Amino acid sequence: MTFIIRHEESGDICAIEALTAAAFLSEEHSSHTEQFIVNALRRAGALSLSLVAERDGILIGHAALSPVTISNGEKGWYGLAPVSVLPAYQNQGIGSQLIRQLLTELQESSGAGCVVLGNPGYYGRFGFMAQAGLTLPGIPAEYFQALSFSGPFPQGTVTFHCAFDATV
Repeated sequence: MTFIIRHEESGDICAIEALTAAAFLSEEHSSHTEQFIVNALRRAGALSLSLVAERDGILIGHAALSPVTISNGEKGWYGLAPVSVLPAYQNQGIGSQLIRQLLTELQESSGAGCVVLGNPGYYGRFGFMAQAGLTLPGIPAEYFQALSFSGPFPQGTVTFHCAFDATV
């Protein structure tokens, strides 16, 4: 399948919202607020990197990065979330390509590293792994993973942007 990956444009906002809602509709481990989170991050100016996958003029995937806070004061760390692919296009490598491109661009822009909350088997393919001493409260350690681009992993508690509490 042929598709392109590009940066979000202002005309993509409604399509991103719809595809994100559709992607998480049947996910049992979802708050079903992911589309609201993306919008809240954008409104707060905290949507650091937002990429879309487009096929024949239709958005079929989206992935985002936003800054996280680490209790030890470490700077340059980001959270990968959400990653959304329309159900009809899932399991075809679209999400993987979006993630690889986000991580490449983050590393090229001197980001220190990235954290993600998700399936260790899936995110481990990109180099993410659980790190002792780097935690997300209330989350089992194996599901909270990190990837450092240079240097040691920070130690501390990670907090995602308050936009992750959005419900509308």
